[in-house]
Amino acid sequence: MWALVEDNNVTQVFTRPKAITIGDNQYPSNIMSVWSAEDLEAIGIYEVVVDNTNLKDEKYYINTNQSFDFANGTVTASYGTATAKALDDVTEDDGSVTRGLKYNHKEIINAQASGILSATDWYRIREADGGTAVPSNVSTHRTAVRTKANAMCTQIDGAADVDALIALYARDEDGTRPLGEFPELD
Repeated sequence: MWALVEDNNVTQVFTRPKAITIGDNQYPSNIMSVWSAEDLEAIGIYEVVVDNTNLKDEKYYINTNQSFDFANGTVTASYGTATAKALDDVTEDDGSVTRGLKYNHKEIINAQASGILSATDWYRIREADGGTAVPSNVSTHRTAVRTKANAMCTQIDGAADVDALIALYARDEDGTRPLGEFPELD
């Protein structure tokens, strides 16, 4: 990414090489990839240094647009303070509901549990249709999956803020996470 600096202010930002006109001179797009940094700076074009210090995970936060600053011969693109997305559902004035992070994460957990259970649904159907009993390990597994899904949803509901929700998914050096994993069928 490059920026055109005029009178010590960033006047244009280029996310990709682009033909440009500066003063009476027209330059082809390849100058940004062919010219040296010194040659570009001599005509007011600087490579942008991106500062991601305030950039947060977009699944959980709303980031600001980048702002561009020129100081000490460097153009820096930086983000403002990110805003956490709502944990809980928000009801708008018109009655519409915007689902919060907790709702969305519980929906994902329940969909995962449903997918796991669907692999053994045929045992239940076979039992209902013909009376052949479901193997005990399958019944135990199905119960364990539902129990784990409920426990995960309870943990999600207990998250006090967005960072606490994120922490449920953070894996330690052993690869485990506080939210845990669904049991596997023996």
